[in-house]
Amino acid sequence: MNKTQLHKIAEDYFDHQGWEAFPFQKKTWDAFLAGKHGLLNAPTGSGKTYALWVAVILDYIKKHPDYKKKPKKGLKAIWITPLRSLSQEIAQASQRFVDGIDLPFTVGIRSGDTSTKERTAQRKSMPDLLITTPESLHLLLGSKDHAKIFKDCQAIIIDEWHELLGTKRGVQMELGISRLLGLSKNIRVWGISATIGNLEQAREVLLGVDENRFRESVLIKANIKKDIKVQSIIPASMDKFPWRGHLGLHLLEDVVKIINSSRSTLIFTNTRAQCELWFQSLMTKHPEFAGEVAMHHGSINKETRIWVENAIRNESLKACVCTSSLDLGVDFAPVETIIQVGGPKGVARFLQRAGRSGHRPGETSVIHFLPTHALELIEASALQKAVATQAVEDRLPYILCYDVLIQYLCTLAVSGGFYPDEIFPEVKNTFCFAAITDEEWKWCLDFIVYGSSSLQSYDEYKKVKIDDTGRYLIDDRKIAMRHRLQMGTIVGATLVTVKYQSGGYIGSVEEYFISKMDRGDVFIFAGRTLEFIRLKGMIAHVKNTTKKTNTVSSWQGSRLPLSAQLGELLRDEMENFQTGKKRTPEVKALKEIIQRQQLESIVPQKSEFLIETFKTREGYHAVFYPFEGRFVHEAMAGIIAYRVSLLKPITFSLAFNDYGFEILSDQAFDMQEILDNDLLTPEMLSQDLQASMNATEMARRQFRDIAVISGLVFTGYPNKAVKTKHLQNSSQLLFEVFRDNEPDNLLFRQAYTETFEQAIQEYRLREALERIQEQEIIWKACEKPTPFSFPIITDRLREKLSSEKLADRIKRMQLKWE
Repeated sequence: MNKTQLHKIAEDYFDHQGWEAFPFQKKTWDAFLAGKHGLLNAPTGSGKTYALWVAVILDYIKKHPDYKKKPKKGLKAIWITPLRSLSQEIAQASQRFVDGIDLPFTVGIRSGDTSTKERTAQRKSMPDLLITTPESLHLLLGSKDHAKIFKDCQAIIIDEWHELLGTKRGVQMELGISRLLGLSKNIRVWGISATIGNLEQAREVLLGVDENRFRESVLIKANIKKDIKVQSIIPASMDKFPWRGHLGLHLLEDVVKIINSSRSTLIFTNTRAQCELWFQSLMTKHPEFAGEVAMHHGSINKETRIWVENAIRNESLKACVCTSSLDLGVDFAPVETIIQVGGPKGVARFLQRAGRSGHRPGETSVIHFLPTHALELIEASALQKAVATQAVEDRLPYILCYDVLIQYLCTLAVSGGFYPDEIFPEVKNTFCFAAITDEEWKWCLDFIVYGSSSLQSYDEYKKVKIDDTGRYLIDDRKIAMRHRLQMGTIVGATLVTVKYQSGGYIGSVEEYFISKMDRGDVFIFAGRTLEFIRLKGMIAHVKNTTKKTNTVSSWQGSRLPLSAQLGELLRDEMENFQTGKKRTPEVKALKEIIQRQQLESIVPQKSEFLIETFKTREGYHAVFYPFEGRFVHEAMAGIIAYRVSLLKPITFSLAFNDYGFEILSDQAFDMQEILDNDLLTPEMLSQDLQASMNATEMARRQFRDIAVISGLVFTGYPNKAVKTKHLQNSSQLLFEVFRDNEPDNLLFRQAYTETFEQAIQEYRLREALERIQEQEIIWKACEKPTPFSFPIITDRLREKLSSEKLADRIKRMQLKWE
């Protein structure tokens, strides 16, 4: 069959559905038929499934013109999705197409939710298309007959590649792709990505460093214009001193008006705790919404989540309060309106959420921005500019993740063994491990056999054996089972299952939260008010209660940092608010606050760096405004406090938010001396970070995840998880052993690298300090706190006070300062 005849098969199906193929879909079909690898850049809901699955089918028909008679059995393509919730959508669309052209192909799903019976059936007879996750792919690679399963596979398609890039799951995929390319020479590698800043690099990471493969690849852009309308929800009266801590709930009635005027609404929050609070407030103040408003986040049980997704799809819900669990993929055509509560902290995340509304090509997406404090209106304005210019963030790939490599080598050893000389070239061809040296490779091999030099006396770390032929394999059933149970790179806190005493699974919360509970304590979770009865093993037994409580289940590490891209847009936007030339609703709403800020201090222009100092009953405050996000500000505050302490013995308490940071002391300190001594410099940055941030303690915490991924510590069996405290103790002990006896241990070194690159974001801190050196530093000695400093001060108070006491304290502060 020629290209025209093949296209006609697909186009006839499209005509029958009342569709017309997009140019990007046809380009993808042609590139795949020509044997090319590639990356498809297409927004959610634009028909990307049909771009690649149709390509795979047309390629099969080209090679088997008698395709309707008796198709060849076996796996033809693997579709990787980072979220299990996307699997059903992809499976339904894929099955509809093959059924529509009378091709007797089967589509199967394999994930953590797949039953043992179904997995066994798949092993005996693989579907033609297998939709799976990175973790399930590696479990298949760890099976004895994996070479046979994949030998005739023609394509691996990685969906939402931008979500995997810049994570250890992405590294896991790089290694998985390298093995599949080794098993099947004809396999084609394709990724699908929404817009990110570094698309070309995303393609390079996907395909590895093989120049021939990269030359034979294409980058196809969908070029579908998406109109996004951003509307700020502006309160009737603006506090002159904006503050944080109420999570935007003072605008609840404005949200209710939007819900009532829309067919369906998604309310996006940045954290699961915020999601719970918003849902609870809506239910308390508007009981008439019962059954019409739901909640969706990753810790709620699977059945409830699926019910919510289907209810949105069939329009039986008016609104859903959710987190990033609904950012991606699930196709909700009817959603009319999106509300974003608080700054989304990233342009790409905001665009993704906006795209959930008008989730069809050609439709306008409407997103309402709800500020949790007044200054977030500047963020809203910056986001409008980002939407207009499509200025999105880069996703930076990980380099040399030895823990993921060690886990992968054990996976191959479990699958019947591997020969290092065969696997090393494959590993070396990945982007992550392109720079690995022969010595580092040998260290990883020795580690899985002997457990590193300082652990050689302990048999539990000796997992892999070498047979007479030089093959590395795991032949111990217990070691193999433990490895399979712990496969994956997502290391969260230990989860406790929440169940009713009478039976019935509600969801899971983190162990640290539930461990603080006493019998009879009441907390809010999954939209229910629950009374804690007992913790038995890793199961928390609860019952429904009518008692009142302010305790909402919370999760650690859920605060999102401001992205570098959005920080830059914020600094640009500040100028428009200062001059007042822009006539937007946001500028008008903030007019009084900006005037008050200019009266007390200044609104910094892009070329200026503002420092404010003032004295209160609490002590001497210095507030700095880099607009770089809380992670960078936390590190910068620590460095400046440390450098000041070198000039004179002094102690500080620190506070920070996404816009700036505060150093507070009970002793007076001379800001001019700080400026004269050039303390805002990138010189000696690494050494000062080590001293100021207690990098060893941070690396020790980071090492826990590395120890779990590399298999140094075991997290436990199903329903018998090892407690977080024990995991932490075991990993800390190993960290100290390596620090004292084996400082060149690659996993020990990796803990420090990750601390500086991911936790502290040293590269962004360095760039920020370099930028500050180019700016004019303006120091304003103020009489009292300014509108800009107010949210930072209250952020610090929030850590110490209950919400009621905080609200009272802030009211007193406002009255005093006004």
